[in-house]
Amino acid sequence: MHKLPVFVFLIILSASTAQAQFLTRERILNDENFDKKPWSWGYYFGINRYDFNFDYKEARPDIFVEQNYGFNVGLLGNKRINEFLDLRLEPGLVYNARTLFYLDIPGEENDRIRELNSTYIHFPLLLKFSTKRLNNFKPFVVGGFSYSHNLSSNEKNPDDNSSGQFRMTNNTFYYEVGFGIDLYLPYFKFSPSIRGVFALTDELVRDENPNSLYTSNIETMQSRGIFLNFTFQ
Repeated sequence: MHKLPVFVFLIILSASTAQAQFLTRERILNDENFDKKPWSWGYYFGINRYDFNFDYKEARPDIFVEQNYGFNVGLLGNKRINEFLDLRLEPGLVYNARTLFYLDIPGEENDRIRELNSTYIHFPLLLKFSTKRLNNFKPFVVGGFSYSHNLSSNEKNPDDNSSGQFRMTNNTFYYEVGFGIDLYLPYFKFSPSIRGVFALTDELVRDENPNSLYTSNIETMQSRGIFLNFTFQ
């Protein structure tokens, strides 16, 4: 699984290199009026890798996060503003699993490990800044804000870590930045992109015990992740 992103990037790099070799030549433009449409629609799928950023009240070894690969899938609505700027909404479903290892909690292994399986309904609202189209190739950068609802957060669960239940908030806000390439193919536009996603709000629901070994030393807990998306329009 760790080789998958390398393999995917090699494919993207090879396609981009091949495309770049012909940028200075006259070529037949595929769907040359595609970007002149006021609205366009599509879908995407991809993989993600999530981590946590912890701010602690006391500086001491505390929590190690084991990251895993997840998947994301969703729809795309794109509103053309001008030749170089688009507004886009990308509602989707995101799944990821992370495991927390508490380094300074004594006891059995089950007491030191918390497995978090997160399923998010994700709503990014983004601005896409593109260069001028070069034959059938156009790089872009993208940025904006997003909101996620965590369907498996357990925020309302009355049990906490004293019963083995780690809790997170239902709702989280993020900012997102990334870049990608529009490739104009004969029948559709294909856009591989990579994006960083960074939480703006604290996601931790603290234990009832104010001296809990699991939550008392955490000032803030915020997700951060990398998305690799493949978009078809």
